[in-house]
Amino acid sequence: MKQEKYIQIGSTAILVDGSFFLKRYYKCFPDSKKHSPKTVAKNMYTMLLKHVEEQTLYRIFYYDSPPLNKRAHNPITSRNINYGNTDLAKFRKEFHKELKKLRKVALRFGYLVSRNSWKIHSRHTKPLIKKEITIDDLTEHDVYYEIKQKGVDIRIGLDIASLSYKKQVNRIILISGDSDFVPAAKLARREGIDFILDPMWHVINDELFEHIDGLKSLCKKPK
Repeated sequence: MKQEKYIQIGSTAILVDGSFFLKRYYKCFPDSKKHSPKTVAKNMYTMLLKHVEEQTLYRIFYYDSPPLNKRAHNPITSRNINYGNTDLAKFRKEFHKELKKLRKVALRFGYLVSRNSWKIHSRHTKPLIKKEITIDDLTEHDVYYEIKQKGVDIRIGLDIASLSYKKQVNRIILISGDSDFVPAAKLARREGIDFILDPMWHVINDELFEHIDGLKSLCKKPK
């Protein structure tokens, strides 16, 4: 009996830096400011599946943080702001719910921390120094509450290492534009992983470009 030959199809994991994705989404997708969380989730999923090509999808990992559930007073107007009840927080919560409904999508959460401090937007720094404006000219929209995301980058790096060492996939697609992932990309390539970066047309650092196997943006290029 003639022995049949089987072609082993590789497996692809897609890792999405959530904050980066949403920033680029509003630049790459027409009329995106009007999109519902469900529409954004659907468009993201459709875009990501194009990366799989002839391979099988291992899993889509989406990295983000739950909205900050805290109150603070704007220093200009003393207005009380509930950050857990803002339009942005509501969108993020609903968006995360929609992602959980999608097949082979796993959410990896970091967390947000606040330093209980307010910052003046950088666009006002030079006018203030030159005394073209004074503090009294600032409005409540000219300052922002300092919030930092923690634990996301390390989770992305650990998952890249785990997928690579365990040989669970032979291709990793990273949706990001952050050069902080260079060590993880180098590790994956040393383990024989085909490492592709999708920066959604964002200009990337030369160091990051040096340590990837390919650059491929699949969303529409913004004007």
